Amino acid sequence: MRIAFITWEFPPFIVGGLGTYSDYISRWIAKLGHEIQVFAPRPAGIEGPREEERDGVVVHWVDTLEQTHPLRHIFNDEISGSGDWVNFFGRIVVFNSAAASRVAAELSSGGVDVFAYNDWLCAPSGIMLSQLRRAPGVYHVHSTEWGRTLGGGSRTITEVEGLGAVYADKVITVSQAMREDLIVHGWQGEKIHVVWNGVDPDVYDPSKVDPESVERIRQRYGIGPDDKMMLFVGRLVAVKGVRELVESLPHILSEFPRTKLVILGKGDMERELQSLVHHLNIARNVVFRTEFVSEQERILHYAAADLCVFPSIYEPFGIVSLEAMSMAKPVVVGARGVVGFREQVIPSGEAQCGIHVDGSNPIDIAWGVKEVLRDPDRAARWGQNGRRRVLSEFTWKRAAERTIEVYSMVAKR
Repeated sequence: MRIAFITWEFPPFIVGGLGTYSDYISRWIAKLGHEIQVFAPRPAGIEGPREEERDGVVVHWVDTLEQTHPLRHIFNDEISGSGDWVNFFGRIVVFNSAAASRVAAELSSGGVDVFAYNDWLCAPSGIMLSQLRRAPGVYHVHSTEWGRTLGGGSRTITEVEGLGAVYADKVITVSQAMREDLIVHGWQGEKIHVVWNGVDPDVYDPSKVDPESVERIRQRYGIGPDDKMMLFVGRLVAVKGVRELVESLPHILSEFPRTKLVILGKGDMERELQSLVHHLNIARNVVFRTEFVSEQERILHYAAADLCVFPSIYEPFGIVSLEAMSMAKPVVVGARGVVGFREQVIPSGEAQCGIHVDGSNPIDIAWGVKEVLRDPDRAARWGQNGRRRVLSEFTWKRAAERTIEVYSMVAKR
């Protein structure tokens, strides 16, 4: 099968999960024997050829231009009030127009069986290409504007998201929780297929980490052999439940006083969280790492942790839990609302690998953490169960195979 894959993020430009997803899914689709061309915006400050090949994936870099001045007079009042927004939307408009033109040329020559586009950032190109009717289109939806903003956000983005689905032949989303939410918001359920994301268990492998490097991580944060390290990895934004996690810590410390929370990430809530930590008088038990941390160092953090906590309030999928599970760590995850963690983490029985909690409730988060800390041997078994579950259900190979199954439903023959 010949696939054109349009994405807003592709290495070396990675802001969130979309960049990681686009990288791994395209490489595994190529490994399965399919021809895949990725169309992505060229990262700022990066020069080089317009086209290159990586691991069997042909990458087309699309140049975008600054459009603040002309577009300020075109966009509606919602967007034109901010120069930053105008520039951002301008880059999106230019990228989608250019990417659609380049994919259209491939369609005209018969070189593409199906095209795929990711989230609202690429929906305009998908809409344009769908109207040509030269090949079917598949829309990948990783999150929504109403979910990311907890019910608010941009009307413009929400409308673009919805149109992307209207024009698509199929929609792929990342969890049953997300599929149900899309249907509640009026999307056509018969179009929507669930394909879980994955993780690379050969990269996230506890047997490959250097014990001395792991110990240096713990020493860096002043965590001794009798102390417990809780790890949070993610953006410091409201939907991740990180405020509630900080608020849960005094309740955890009342029973397990030798516990330290390491927060790995950055975001708009950083100052608010630091103020909260001082207000709760728990500064000695919380460490913030807000600078860039490489993947290898992040793996060492997972290896150093006694448990990982991701109490998201909105998380359509969430790769961080898979990373922790692949590193054989027990996890405490948010499982209320549109949260894909509950499909990843088994919370009871012989295959249990973690605890489900209400991420909006600090008391419930504290309960889940204490359940893990009460029995280290049981927690270790849960960690091993988590790695087995990843190997069984959540590899990128399986994600690519399931994606190809959906593409095959509509692909041009």
